[in-house]
Amino acid sequence: MDTVLASREWALWSTTCRLVVTDAALLEDAAELVDAELAEIEQACSRFRPDSELMTLVREEDGSAPLSPVLADLVGHALQAAEQTDGAVDPTIGSALVAMGYDRDIEVVRRDDAPPFSVVRRTAGWRSLHLDGERLSMPVGTQLDLGATAKAVAADRCARLVDGLGTGVLVSLGGDIATAGPAPAGGWQVQVQDLPDDVPQQVTLETGAAIATSGTAKRTWTQGGVTRHHLLDPTTGLPSHGPWRSVTVVADDCLRANMASTATLVKGETGLAWLRATGLPARLVGHDGRVLALGGWPEEVAA
Repeated sequence: MDTVLASREWALWSTTCRLVVTDAALLEDAAELVDAELAEIEQACSRFRPDSELMTLVREEDGSAPLSPVLADLVGHALQAAEQTDGAVDPTIGSALVAMGYDRDIEVVRRDDAPPFSVVRRTAGWRSLHLDGERLSMPVGTQLDLGATAKAVAADRCARLVDGLGTGVLVSLGGDIATAGPAPAGGWQVQVQDLPDDVPQQVTLETGAAIATSGTAKRTWTQGGVTRHHLLDPTTGLPSHGPWRSVTVVADDCLRANMASTATLVKGETGLAWLRATGLPARLVGHDGRVLALGGWPEEVAA
């Protein structure tokens, strides 16, 4: 008998989220777990909530700040991503994003044209951060932004939590998708599409696989009439430039998939060679719409 999937869809963090389970009777319980986990992660690391833990860190006499277990885990994963991407995915770009006007939810930023800035803020660099257990030391004035990794980590954490209920699960937080537990017959079916006018491609994820898409065409705003996007080059503090407008990567967890897709875009012209070296299945879309598949990514089906 075919598995009857049950799902729930909702809006959060300026994106569309989806929860799918293979046991319909467990959907409500799964949704409660996911909602609680996402609320805890938002409270820990949101840059757009003045009451979040990230925005209210207080240094003690030794200069370090105590972190909750959740925030310590998120910072730890951000540092892991920075190390594995040679600093392309850097959690110290918060001040640079603020300087470009991205200091509120993206929908609010889009409604209010951000004022131009005259000073490019140089990032402190991820190596300036020191995490010792649940204590974080960082230079004075550093503003963290965990947006490049926290959503992927959230997807992984939520999938693991729901798996504990005894059901197969897919958690999609925008372009970050994690799975856990037994997949439905034929695997998880995921549609990959960068922009609404692009031809979508359906791919199959095996049990436990994850997929993430990063792009420069959706999360954009204007600053003094200049279009900006959120993927910054840490070496300049400005939006990255390169031949690709989106990159989708499949990996064994969502964090790895996301940091690979993000780093490829941030690295610009050198991103393709770096991504090839990882051996991960990937789909890159150029600014002209051309598609390049790597690492065993399924071939496009001709129309």
